[in-house]
Amino acid sequence: MKITDVRTMILRQNKIEMIGDGSQDTVVIVVETDAGICGVGEVDSAPYVVKTIIDTPASHMACMGLKEILIGEDPLDVERLWRKMYDKSIYYGRRSAVIHAMSGIDIALWDIIGKYYNVPTAKALGGSYRDKIQAYCSVLMPETEDEVFRLVESHQGKGYKGFKFGWGGLGQSFEKDIKLVKAARKAIGDDAHLMIDIAMRWTDVKGAINTAKAFEEQNVFWIEEPFHPDNLEGYARINKSTTCHISGGEEIGTIHEFRELLSRGCVDIVQPDLSRCGGLTVARKLIDLAEAYNTIIIPHAFKTNILMSATLQYIATLPNVWYQEFCEQDTILRKTLTSPLFSIDPEGFVHIPQTPGIGITLNQNAVERFIVG
Repeated sequence: MKITDVRTMILRQNKIEMIGDGSQDTVVIVVETDAGICGVGEVDSAPYVVKTIIDTPASHMACMGLKEILIGEDPLDVERLWRKMYDKSIYYGRRSAVIHAMSGIDIALWDIIGKYYNVPTAKALGGSYRDKIQAYCSVLMPETEDEVFRLVESHQGKGYKGFKFGWGGLGQSFEKDIKLVKAARKAIGDDAHLMIDIAMRWTDVKGAINTAKAFEEQNVFWIEEPFHPDNLEGYARINKSTTCHISGGEEIGTIHEFRELLSRGCVDIVQPDLSRCGGLTVARKLIDLAEAYNTIIIPHAFKTNILMSATLQYIATLPNVWYQEFCEQDTILRKTLTSPLFSIDPEGFVHIPQTPGIGITLNQNAVERFIVG
């Protein structure tokens, strides 16, 4: 079996708002083979940058576009192909957008592997521990306390045992953050887990530590991405100073960056995003690394159901995991791009697909409707 094409499609809804919602557009990767098996992946990054990285023609042996690197290769050689892409893009790659592009391709390759062997991708990755996982409701934080109550009311009856509020109104001032968190706790009640995503907006470490103390009083389960990902010292300091879990990692890629994050004690929950970290090939290596540092893995997945399905396959392989992020943003791509569309059961669980590959198919009508590049 050989790779015959790598297609990169940019999809977007008609109007893009400047909010922290990556499900308004997306990059879909389709890897085609001469055996008629196609794999699907997704990238959460700058769409036109990713498309250029994949489609660009070669300059020389260490500066090649990813598509050209892969044509004619056996898609089952996923580890070797990951290293080949990494090495042959080294002049313009190694981190950031190139790793993002590689991530979408890697997901598609693992989708092919599952389909080729007629098993869910989780089985191909090494085996499943579970067929369902508790989901938490992931939404943007409103600007006002009244809006928090209305937002929670719209989701509270679905069975969620945890709610995460992120971006939006957070990070403008410590005082406002505390008020919004108090409103969120009151709205969801005392029994549900409350998670807060600061969206990298805190800069004053001492002020952040004091605010984390106030969050402790509201029984915040974790504080996500309090600082810019380069501020490892700030992460380490706040993690030592609060009883709230500190989480992060969605912005970083390759096992090298995860090793630095964990070895410096920056987080006790690590959140790889499969569409940015290097794909399933990197994420499965993180399992042992996280265990060595006594760190829990709870992946980030705030995109369409392509990323959701790949993440569920990964979660099936984790020996210890608490939650699956469930994006509740009301965007058209999230609701129409794939079959099936995921939902949670009355107990708050999302079920992991047991069909071959990552477990979704593309809705071609939606692709044709929203494709822009």
